[in-house]
Amino acid sequence: MHALTGYTDRWSAKQGSAIRFMVSSSDNRPFTLRFVRHICADPNPAGPGYAEVAMPSPLDGTHAGIAQSAHLGSFGHLAALPADLRGGVRLAATIWPTTPAKGRQGLVALRIGAWHLALTIGADGTTTAEATAPDGTMIRAAVPRRLHVRRWYDVAAELRHDGHLTVTQTPHAPIADAGDAMALAAPPPSGAAEIFLAALPPDGAAPASAHYNGKIERPSLRGPAGAPLAAWDFTIGMGSQIATDTGPHAAHARLVNLPTRAMTGSTWTGAVHDWKSAPEQYGAIHFHDDDQGPLGWRETFALDVPPDWPSGLYAAHIANRSGEDYIPFVVRPAKPQSDVVLLVPTFSYQVYGCYVRPGRGGEIAARAAAWGALRETPDMNPQFGLSCYNHHADGSGVALMTQARPMLDTRPRQFALMDPVAGGSGTARWVSESYIDQWLHSIGMDHDVITDHDLHDEGLAALAPYRVVIAGQHPEYHSERMMQAFEDHLKIGGRLMYLGGNGFYWRAEPAADQPETLEVRRAEGGIRVWEAMPGESYHQFGGGYGGLWRRIGRSSHKLVGISFSTQGRHLGFPYHFIDGMQDDRVAFMREGLDVAAGVTFGTAGFMGGGAAGFELDSVNPKYGTPPHALVVAKGIVIHPDYAWVNEDMLVHRHPLPQQDWSCADMTFFETHAGGAVFSVGSMTYVGSLMVNGGDTALSRLTANVVRRFADPAPFVVPDL
Repeated sequence: MHALTGYTDRWSAKQGSAIRFMVSSSDNRPFTLRFVRHICADPNPAGPGYAEVAMPSPLDGTHAGIAQSAHLGSFGHLAALPADLRGGVRLAATIWPTTPAKGRQGLVALRIGAWHLALTIGADGTTTAEATAPDGTMIRAAVPRRLHVRRWYDVAAELRHDGHLTVTQTPHAPIADAGDAMALAAPPPSGAAEIFLAALPPDGAAPASAHYNGKIERPSLRGPAGAPLAAWDFTIGMGSQIATDTGPHAAHARLVNLPTRAMTGSTWTGAVHDWKSAPEQYGAIHFHDDDQGPLGWRETFALDVPPDWPSGLYAAHIANRSGEDYIPFVVRPAKPQSDVVLLVPTFSYQVYGCYVRPGRGGEIAARAAAWGALRETPDMNPQFGLSCYNHHADGSGVALMTQARPMLDTRPRQFALMDPVAGGSGTARWVSESYIDQWLHSIGMDHDVITDHDLHDEGLAALAPYRVVIAGQHPEYHSERMMQAFEDHLKIGGRLMYLGGNGFYWRAEPAADQPETLEVRRAEGGIRVWEAMPGESYHQFGGGYGGLWRRIGRSSHKLVGISFSTQGRHLGFPYHFIDGMQDDRVAFMREGLDVAAGVTFGTAGFMGGGAAGFELDSVNPKYGTPPHALVVAKGIVIHPDYAWVNEDMLVHRHPLPQQDWSCADMTFFETHAGGAVFSVGSMTYVGSLMVNGGDTALSRLTANVVRRFADPAPFVVPDL
């Protein structure tokens, strides 16, 4: 585990408000703390120039350290079930195992002191009943036939008052895999029982052990003569972290580490795909042995943000002889201080955060050391869980992500990949937004900074004070509330500058009772590393349909004129001006520039070597590009590694010429309330803003746009 790391309780804090920090320091070593504001967070010595400003606070100095833990694996837990089990007890569940051969896994378990009874998958992949006496002696009864992967079974274990221990395994679609077994064990004692679902009681420091991979529905306990003690109905409270017990004791269990709900159950017929229409068919929860939820670390320190700290990108820098970390956060203004705001895409940061790429730590180690960059990576710290771009150990996609954990790939003074271009920074996320922040300062444009999470929390109210909203390098994930806020802001005359690529693409929704958690369901098309299974495309949080905003009817073509159309290697290419730049409507863009058709710009950059690259967006009237949208420049990328997005393909050939989809379309259009939209359509664009200290055609063009957008003079939609 990283020797010194931490996280915050939120992505941003207003001037004069508090933000909490949770830190773990190995061996309880003390550490030093200071706060910095990042002007540029890129550690590349050949980059635009790493720049941080020390921000003194009363917290500066040495702090006591405490080691705090992170344990993987989701499960359900109930501290005490007040029931007398001496007359016998029966544990039962319906299961859909996804890794039955991986070894011992708990299904339903209880313990009274040192006495345990558990329904498990045994080490040999069979349904097993285990009874453990207070002296540690374990008696097992195991079905002689193994469980098969991804098939439904009713399983049960019963311990009678006379010590007879039985286990049964009943497949819903038999293929010679039914069976039962019996053994003799000590009868159950009296006392309140602690319950575990999808795991077994702890055998060490972790809160549970032997985590199960797969779906469970209808787990239950029965007492003497079959009297009901507990029956958990997973169709109730679908968006919550509580498993509701419909039994006589209301023994509701707490769900730990974010197992996935709104999963098809054993009775799903395929006739409905929205769990809200037939919740009785969605009574399963999918548990994983590598799920990770909010870590729940103790607060180490809390910062009362000084009222005079400017809005911007900040970090708590912690260090000791074992390591260091920069824990990032945004300072918001207590009241808006500018007409321009940079919107940091923290929804996308969270969805990508903890992206485990095997071998990445070793790959970047030498360069990170040479650059003085942070060296820790998610693959070196698997205890912090996975990204939505990973698969679980059982092959299912990761749909739930918490902010309440260290995301070691979402840091300042860090690079994300080995840029293939000499001198390239290989940056992403926090560092990429710092390019925009640094550039705005360089052109003298005052601005505030807020986050996606602020936008979701407040809706239009977060944007309404600002004339110009700048969406950053990769604003890919948004909630419905956020999309509505963008639309509403344009309706009242707001101006939107989209300086990235692959933006406004996927839906992501937070939990109502756990707002630090986001959910993504990858339904129907899109570039994706996993897909939602049939019947599982509706979010457990809020119940909305998941997937691409284009499929949901809110394509980014309508919002910003363009949408994701091609992806390739992290390489950047130039733009060239086209005839649209000669239109009088964009005369403000041309100031100080040679904009003759064919003139190139953005030929260099700190991300892939050029301004148009990696993931590109283009116009398409079929999906909602406004008819009056002007394309003023194009970054055409004809390269063997650049391929079309899946959702555009109905047959084996693309319906458009390659230059019309393998490109970044720089687009402008006006809105009816006096506002306007400017989009660049490239993920590497911001890496070119500070080339040559910002003295380039690309920088001047972008500066012309932001200055005109900040001007209150209204834009006028042309007659067509």
